[in-house]
Amino acid sequence: MTEVVDVTIIGGGPTGLFATFYAGMREMSVTLIDSLPQLGGQLNELYPDKYIYDVGGFPKVLAKDLVDSLVEQAEFAKPSIHLEETVLSYEKKDDHFVLKTNKGEHLTKTILITAGIGAFQPRKLGVENEETFEGTSLHYSVPDLQKFKGERVLVCGGGDSAVDWALMLEEVAEEVTLVHRRDKFRAHETSVNQLMESSVQVKTSRQVKEIHGKDGRVEAVTVAQRGGEDERFDLDHVIVNYGNVSSLGPLKEWGFEMDRQSIIVDRHMETSIPGIFAAGDVASYDGKVKLIAVGLGEAPVAISHIKSAIDPKARVQPKHSTSVFKQEEA
Repeated sequence: MTEVVDVTIIGGGPTGLFATFYAGMREMSVTLIDSLPQLGGQLNELYPDKYIYDVGGFPKVLAKDLVDSLVEQAEFAKPSIHLEETVLSYEKKDDHFVLKTNKGEHLTKTILITAGIGAFQPRKLGVENEETFEGTSLHYSVPDLQKFKGERVLVCGGGDSAVDWALMLEEVAEEVTLVHRRDKFRAHETSVNQLMESSVQVKTSRQVKEIHGKDGRVEAVTVAQRGGEDERFDLDHVIVNYGNVSSLGPLKEWGFEMDRQSIIVDRHMETSIPGIFAAGDVASYDGKVKLIAVGLGEAPVAISHIKSAIDPKARVQPKHSTSVFKQEEA
């Protein structure tokens, strides 16, 4: 008979990984499911070589290094990990859920959704024949920073990812230009100030109008200026950071109380469906701020209330981690 675990976590990004570890701290059995072929969510899938600045204790840390540490930490719980598996639906039994996926079924007492923004596809540049250059010199993620060493690079966007990439590329590329459609940035103020003091050429109120090249390689772009004349830039690569088009997929049909693409939770991180919790970017409540650091804080809140839900004798407030590890070492 299939084991009924204490909690099944849907989503293997930072929040899901830390929640897995914390479930182990509370001596719970855990199943972790993710639709991607590797753990880490967007950090590994989109920008493994990008620095992350919003995690306590790390002035800055490469995304892939943060993921490696979180995976190592999560192994403490001895979870059952299922990759490239998509959760489809659930059925509530007397004392547990039957979680149905594209590969089978999982039995679990509770469910914690840490799916981030869900399945995601990058927003395209929106110019003619852009697909001709995709995968060679038009990029929506940067898996290897060294690929741009000594190259001329154009970064499109005005959020944190675009600004961070422009600053990191400054160290390896021959020349970096950032084009932003608006006159104000959405990135953190500190990053924007660093950008303005850097050697990156910053072009605001502009948008790429046309890509020029041959044999699948970008050679130049034409940039339209609001209220001004078009400009042409000779370059080797274009990186587009316009965000992602995301969807919760089948999860959106489960009947949760929703806030657009996010699932509304209470102060226990429980959704409108009893026994199903959510944390990280997928969760919404009044005053929510979507940062990795916030998700890492919500994970133990959710797990602690899940522990209390399946074991009423358990305290919501756990022991200090030092107490747990002293027991392990004894």
